[in-house]
Amino acid sequence: MNTLSFKTVSVNKATAQKEWVLVDATDLVLGRMCSKVAKLLRGKYKPSFTPHVDCGDNVIIINADKIQLTGNKWTGRVYVRHTGYPGGQREFTPADMFAKSPERLVKKVVKGMLPKNRLGDKLLGNLYVFAGSEHNMQAQQPKQIDLNSLK
Repeated sequence: MNTLSFKTVSVNKATAQKEWVLVDATDLVLGRMCSKVAKLLRGKYKPSFTPHVDCGDNVIIINADKIQLTGNKWTGRVYVRHTGYPGGQREFTPADMFAKSPERLVKKVVKGMLPKNRLGDKLLGNLYVFAGSEHNMQAQQPKQIDLNSLK
């Protein structure tokens, strides 16, 4: 019996096959889109997935200003943050955040779906969000994918 066929191959930073992926967010539901983007960033769609290594793709999201939310989540959902000072609790809705910066709303949702450690911070650095259809990452030659084809 060949025992070499049972070896588990773990990728590391040097052997990870990272690609550039372009996602068009037009008319996509925010949470469903971001969960698939988080899986792309993590590398879970790859057969060589290793949990403790950044082996995911670099993801570019365009048209972040055309996302959708279902139900009354634009005003019903409330995000809370604290300034660190007494009485410094601030509340805001996705509609407030979207009005200021649609990119920040998408990044916040994706960040909540990534690990809460140093690896999650590094993975979030592989996400680039643009409000319009133009982006400055043409030099990386990203391949456009359809998120509806992913599980």
